[in-house]
Amino acid sequence: LAQAEFQTRQHLVPLFASYLPARMVRISVLRDCLNNICNAEKRGKRQVLCRPNSKVIIKFLQVMQKHGYIGDLEIVDDHRSGKVVVDLLGRINKCGVISPRFDVSLGDIEQLASDLLPSRQFGHLVLTTPYGVMDHEEARRKHTGGKIVGFFF
Repeated sequence: LAQAEFQTRQHLVPLFASYLPARMVRISVLRDCLNNICNAEKRGKRQVLCRPNSKVIIKFLQVMQKHGYIGDLEIVDDHRSGKVVVDLLGRINKCGVISPRFDVSLGDIEQLASDLLPSRQFGHLVLTTPYGVMDHEEARRKHTGGKIVGFFF
């Protein structure tokens, strides 16, 4: 009976082939990268490989590097989207992306920092401004606002 049922429905097989589950797409490569870094940090790893690469990821990681949260960055150029190898120092407690990238005026930076960061003298917000990607303290020194990209502490 099962064999006969299969033979009668065999003409339906090509129809089902078009309904194969679609591959998942990456929504935010920065979120994936920061998630990889956080997870590797929790596991006690010394290095982490982030792929794919983007200019925003590099700038964000350079801000983290400037403040001593991560070590060297090695940008690997396969002739595709690229990779970044990040040396970890064990100093990151949490890092994340703020999505969507809200507009932040100069006066709102202090309130946003108190909402997102654990204390006033600890942690950094990363903003993208007309003067480039920088942390919230540098944006306040340069007297500029921008869009918030993420945070780390």
